[in-house]
Amino acid sequence: MSKYVKDLVTRDIKNRLEGVADAVVVSYVGMDVNKTNELRSELAAKEINLMVVKNSLARRATEGSSLAPAFEGAGGQIAVCWGASDFVSLVKEVVRLDKDEDKFAEFSADGGVMDGERLDADGLKAVSKWPSREEQISMLVGQILGPGATLNGALLGPGKTLNSQIKQKGEGDE
Repeated sequence: MSKYVKDLVTRDIKNRLEGVADAVVVSYVGMDVNKTNELRSELAAKEINLMVVKNSLARRATEGSSLAPAFEGAGGQIAVCWGASDFVSLVKEVVRLDKDEDKFAEFSADGGVMDGERLDADGLKAVSKWPSREEQISMLVGQILGPGATLNGALLGPGKTLNSQIKQKGEGDE
């Protein structure tokens, strides 16, 4: 590959990854075209981008950025995944696809970068067990509404009991 072509490809990778802070590096070597297209469509349904890159060009393109640690020690043909609603959702989906040996046996999550820190495959599996953004919001709302529901029950409980007793006494007078 000529220096001119390398520079063009490097610039293209840099432009496509501009603004991306967290990403996952995956290997897909050995997948046929149909499986690759199926994989891309599953990722696209979750708003996840997949870009195939040569590791040396990816290292050049991300040099000095927060994504640079993701490509340290990467070898061969790799792909970069980024997107989804948050990084945890991205990792959960990639790890789920990695575990699917029936459909995507050749697909594997090799590592990634989160907040400028390199993650290996085990680190990705650990992150995939974290609650996603939506799950965290749900837990927070539950914690906010919990005390109000308890207070409501405490206030209404004795009132209902008193109302029932008054109603019983009232029915006896008729």
